[in-house]
Amino acid sequence: MSDTLRLLEALIARRSVTPDDAGCQSLVADRLAPLGFTCETLMRGPEDFRVANLWAIHRGSRPGPTVVMAGHTDVVPTGPLTAWTSDPFVPSHREGRLYGRGAADMKTSIAAMTVAAEEFVRAHPEHRGAVAVLFTSDEEGPSLDGTVRVVEALAERGERLDCCIVGEPTSVDRLGDMIKNGRRGSLSGRLTVQGVQGHVAYPQLARNPIHQLAPALAELAVTVWDAGNEHFPPTTWQVSNIHGGTGALNVIPGEVVVDFNFRFSTESTPEALKARVDALLQRHGLQYQLAWTLGGSPFLTRPGSLSEALGAAIEAECGIRPELSTTGGTSDGRFIARICEQVVEFGPINASIHKVDEHVAVADVEPLKNIYRRTLESLLA
Repeated sequence: MSDTLRLLEALIARRSVTPDDAGCQSLVADRLAPLGFTCETLMRGPEDFRVANLWAIHRGSRPGPTVVMAGHTDVVPTGPLTAWTSDPFVPSHREGRLYGRGAADMKTSIAAMTVAAEEFVRAHPEHRGAVAVLFTSDEEGPSLDGTVRVVEALAERGERLDCCIVGEPTSVDRLGDMIKNGRRGSLSGRLTVQGVQGHVAYPQLARNPIHQLAPALAELAVTVWDAGNEHFPPTTWQVSNIHGGTGALNVIPGEVVVDFNFRFSTESTPEALKARVDALLQRHGLQYQLAWTLGGSPFLTRPGSLSEALGAAIEAECGIRPELSTTGGTSDGRFIARICEQVVEFGPINASIHKVDEHVAVADVEPLKNIYRRTLESLLA
């Protein structure tokens, strides 16, 4: 069994349901510190929701870039244990796959990054620049006290980051087929439309907010917000929840609440999207309140030294050239991009993430570690 696989099994065995790190980061720090990494644990958040963040850095003896490998040790809840073929926190091997919660998202990347950093520093103790890891336990939660707080602390210190690989599971059909070099922004809204509650038999004495909202909702659903660009698909708008009514069949509701979300490209800004929604709702004469939440702004890393180094490492290890893509949801890359010019995401196959019987192909574990190590060698050796 490889060192990477042993570490991966040890990580899966820790019940690190967000925001509980369950000792995963200590496992990593205990391995890196003896190699000369300066390891720092930053605890953030309220007492009832403490978030562990590990920042570990090894500085070389020659000038060069700071290359960071980032990820999260927390996992999503398991769901019903009876639905799993084996205990989600007991690493289990079946037919060439390793099963367990977090196997794909993203403890395989954590293990591979850790061992890659170890191997690189042992082989190149006088390397250029610096190699670092940034691991959080808040990515699967609200993402309020995790990577974003470490980024703030590093910015206050004047720490410069040049390149960052986030270990999100980006591969689709086989290891190495896709790198994410950016992500769309996420903007959510909660729209409350006011009406007048009344009896369904006397609609003239009431005002049905669902009826009033319907034409505006239909227009929002077909609006073209932008055309996207060469790196991003067009901005999308989707309803996620609608709540209205008292539960009785003979009562016109007094209000309706709609939750919606934009996934937006760099062709749109949050301010412009908000203004367009407000203008549309006002044009329809609605009485409403609208609360906005900006989950993250879009970021984009154009092809450069990081994507070239990572792409070459993938080609050398897997025999394929990866596709660059910005599809999918948000990640902690959106925070790191504030202080780092080049941020990409790369990790194992994502088909089973957040699912029952989450798994990773055992045959992919060592190649993933080698890809990370080769990338470090290209940028820092």
